[in-house]
Amino acid sequence: MSTVVLPGSFDPFTLGHLDLARRAAALADRVVIAVSHNPSKKGLLGLDARKEAIAATMAQEDLADTVEVRTLPGGLLVDFCREIGAGAVVRGLRSQLDLAYEEPMARMNRHLAEIDTVFLLTESSLAHISSSLVREVHALGGEVSNMLPGPSQQALVAAPDVS
Repeated sequence: MSTVVLPGSFDPFTLGHLDLARRAAALADRVVIAVSHNPSKKGLLGLDARKEAIAATMAQEDLADTVEVRTLPGGLLVDFCREIGAGAVVRGLRSQLDLAYEEPMARMNRHLAEIDTVFLLTESSLAHISSSLVREVHALGGEVSNMLPGPSQQALVAAPDVS
C-alpha cells in the first residue's frame, strides 16, 4: 500500500488544494493531508477549524476512505513521513517561483530520509489561487467563495475578524 503526504498550512484549504488531494488520491492508495502551523505566515483559521473543514470537504468529495486529515506535529516532515509509512511528499507547483522554493526542501527530504517529492503542476484555471491571496481578498471584502470548497468558505465566514 502506497502512502503519500500532502503537507501545508491550508489557511484556508482552497480549490487548488482540493485538486491536489484528488490527484494524489489517484496516484496513491492513501493520502495524508498534514495540516501545519506556519509561524512565518499570519494565520486566520485555527488548526482545528482547518482540519475540520478539510475533513468535511473530503467527505463531500467521497475521498474520506482514501484521504486522511491529520495535524502535523512539530519536528521534521520526514520524521512524520517515516512514522506513518509514507514514501513520498506531494507538492503543487503554480509557477517557477514555487519550484525555486520547493526544490531545496525536496532535496533535503531526500538527503535526510530518502523521501521523494512528487511535484504536480497546478491546474491552470486554479494557478492564481493561494491561501494568502484568498485571506487578503476576504479581509478587504472581496468575494472568495469561487476559490474555496464549501466547508472552507463556512470556516472563513465563521472566523473572528482579525483586522
